[in-house]
Amino acid sequence: MSSFPLRVFSGIKPSGDLHLGNYLGAIKRFVPLQKTHACIYCVVDLHAITVWQDPADLKRATYEVAAAYLAAGVDPKSHIIFNQSQVIEHSELAWIFNCVARMGWMQRMTQFKDKAGKNSQNVSLGLFAYPSLMAADILLYKSTHVPVGEDQKQHLELTRDIAQKFNNDFATSIKDNAYDADFFPLSEPVITGPATKVLSLRDGTKKMSKSEASSMATIYMLDDADAIAKKIKKAKSDPEPLPSETDGLKDRPEAANLVGIYASLADMSQQQVLDQFGGKGFGTFKPALAELAVESLSPIASEMRRYLAEPDIIEEILKDGANRAGDIAKNTMREVRNIVGFVG
Repeated sequence: MSSFPLRVFSGIKPSGDLHLGNYLGAIKRFVPLQKTHACIYCVVDLHAITVWQDPADLKRATYEVAAAYLAAGVDPKSHIIFNQSQVIEHSELAWIFNCVARMGWMQRMTQFKDKAGKNSQNVSLGLFAYPSLMAADILLYKSTHVPVGEDQKQHLELTRDIAQKFNNDFATSIKDNAYDADFFPLSEPVITGPATKVLSLRDGTKKMSKSEASSMATIYMLDDADAIAKKIKKAKSDPEPLPSETDGLKDRPEAANLVGIYASLADMSQQQVLDQFGGKGFGTFKPALAELAVESLSPIASEMRRYLAEPDIIEEILKDGANRAGDIAKNTMREVRNIVGFVG
């Protein structure tokens, strides 16, 4: 790993409205990484179409993800923001990795099993091969670190397996072409913060999702202040006061979720939140959380709306980012083709 410059890659699918889980689990953590790493943040539109997307909705959602990156504080001049489909090398490297990865590896991916369920024979091949494309996204830029949620950690482990197998399978060619023995890095996960997995406001055992039946279960990044406050104040809780220690949150999923959200928004640990609110009921805690959420999220929503009102600006940023990402990608693929033995 030491021979590779520190580089972060991560991306979000433009497959629907962004919500609090996307922000706390990913986007909020993108910003501080800019201080220590070269960062590449992608709108992964190729991943989005593993399930059907209305083309007009896909375009709208692509703009929304890019606007969220910008509004949260990602600097598109010092770092890179782009949408995946503009850099064709993602697809090319994904095919090579399809030929490196083993069927058994792919069949073990729990997220595919969860999404496909009993319908596994009728879902797209793309949904099954999704982790191979994710590996290509990361390794195309020889990324050393990847901020991921718990649900993506298995896919990053697969990325490391693919990188290791490629390095081993083509060791002789790598040496003959005078490349380092570790051609691809074994990328490390970055899993930080107290709310890396944000749960539903109506059911603390389920992940927050845009597919929730109740509109009160999910806080969207473009919600206004009134909607944010209302959803938090009506969030499911329990009759007990908050505990003084984090151990007291066990078997209290809704309480743990709300404490985690507060901690992540305030850049505190869960214990620090309980030091402040332990022994107090939700009648005190929820209004405080609602105020914090409005204070934290409303400026981002406002900035997102400003960008979305000027799509030409977003398009220019994505185009510039794709050109700069493409320069890195083309160089990697030139080396990969050489190593694999392709002519031309």
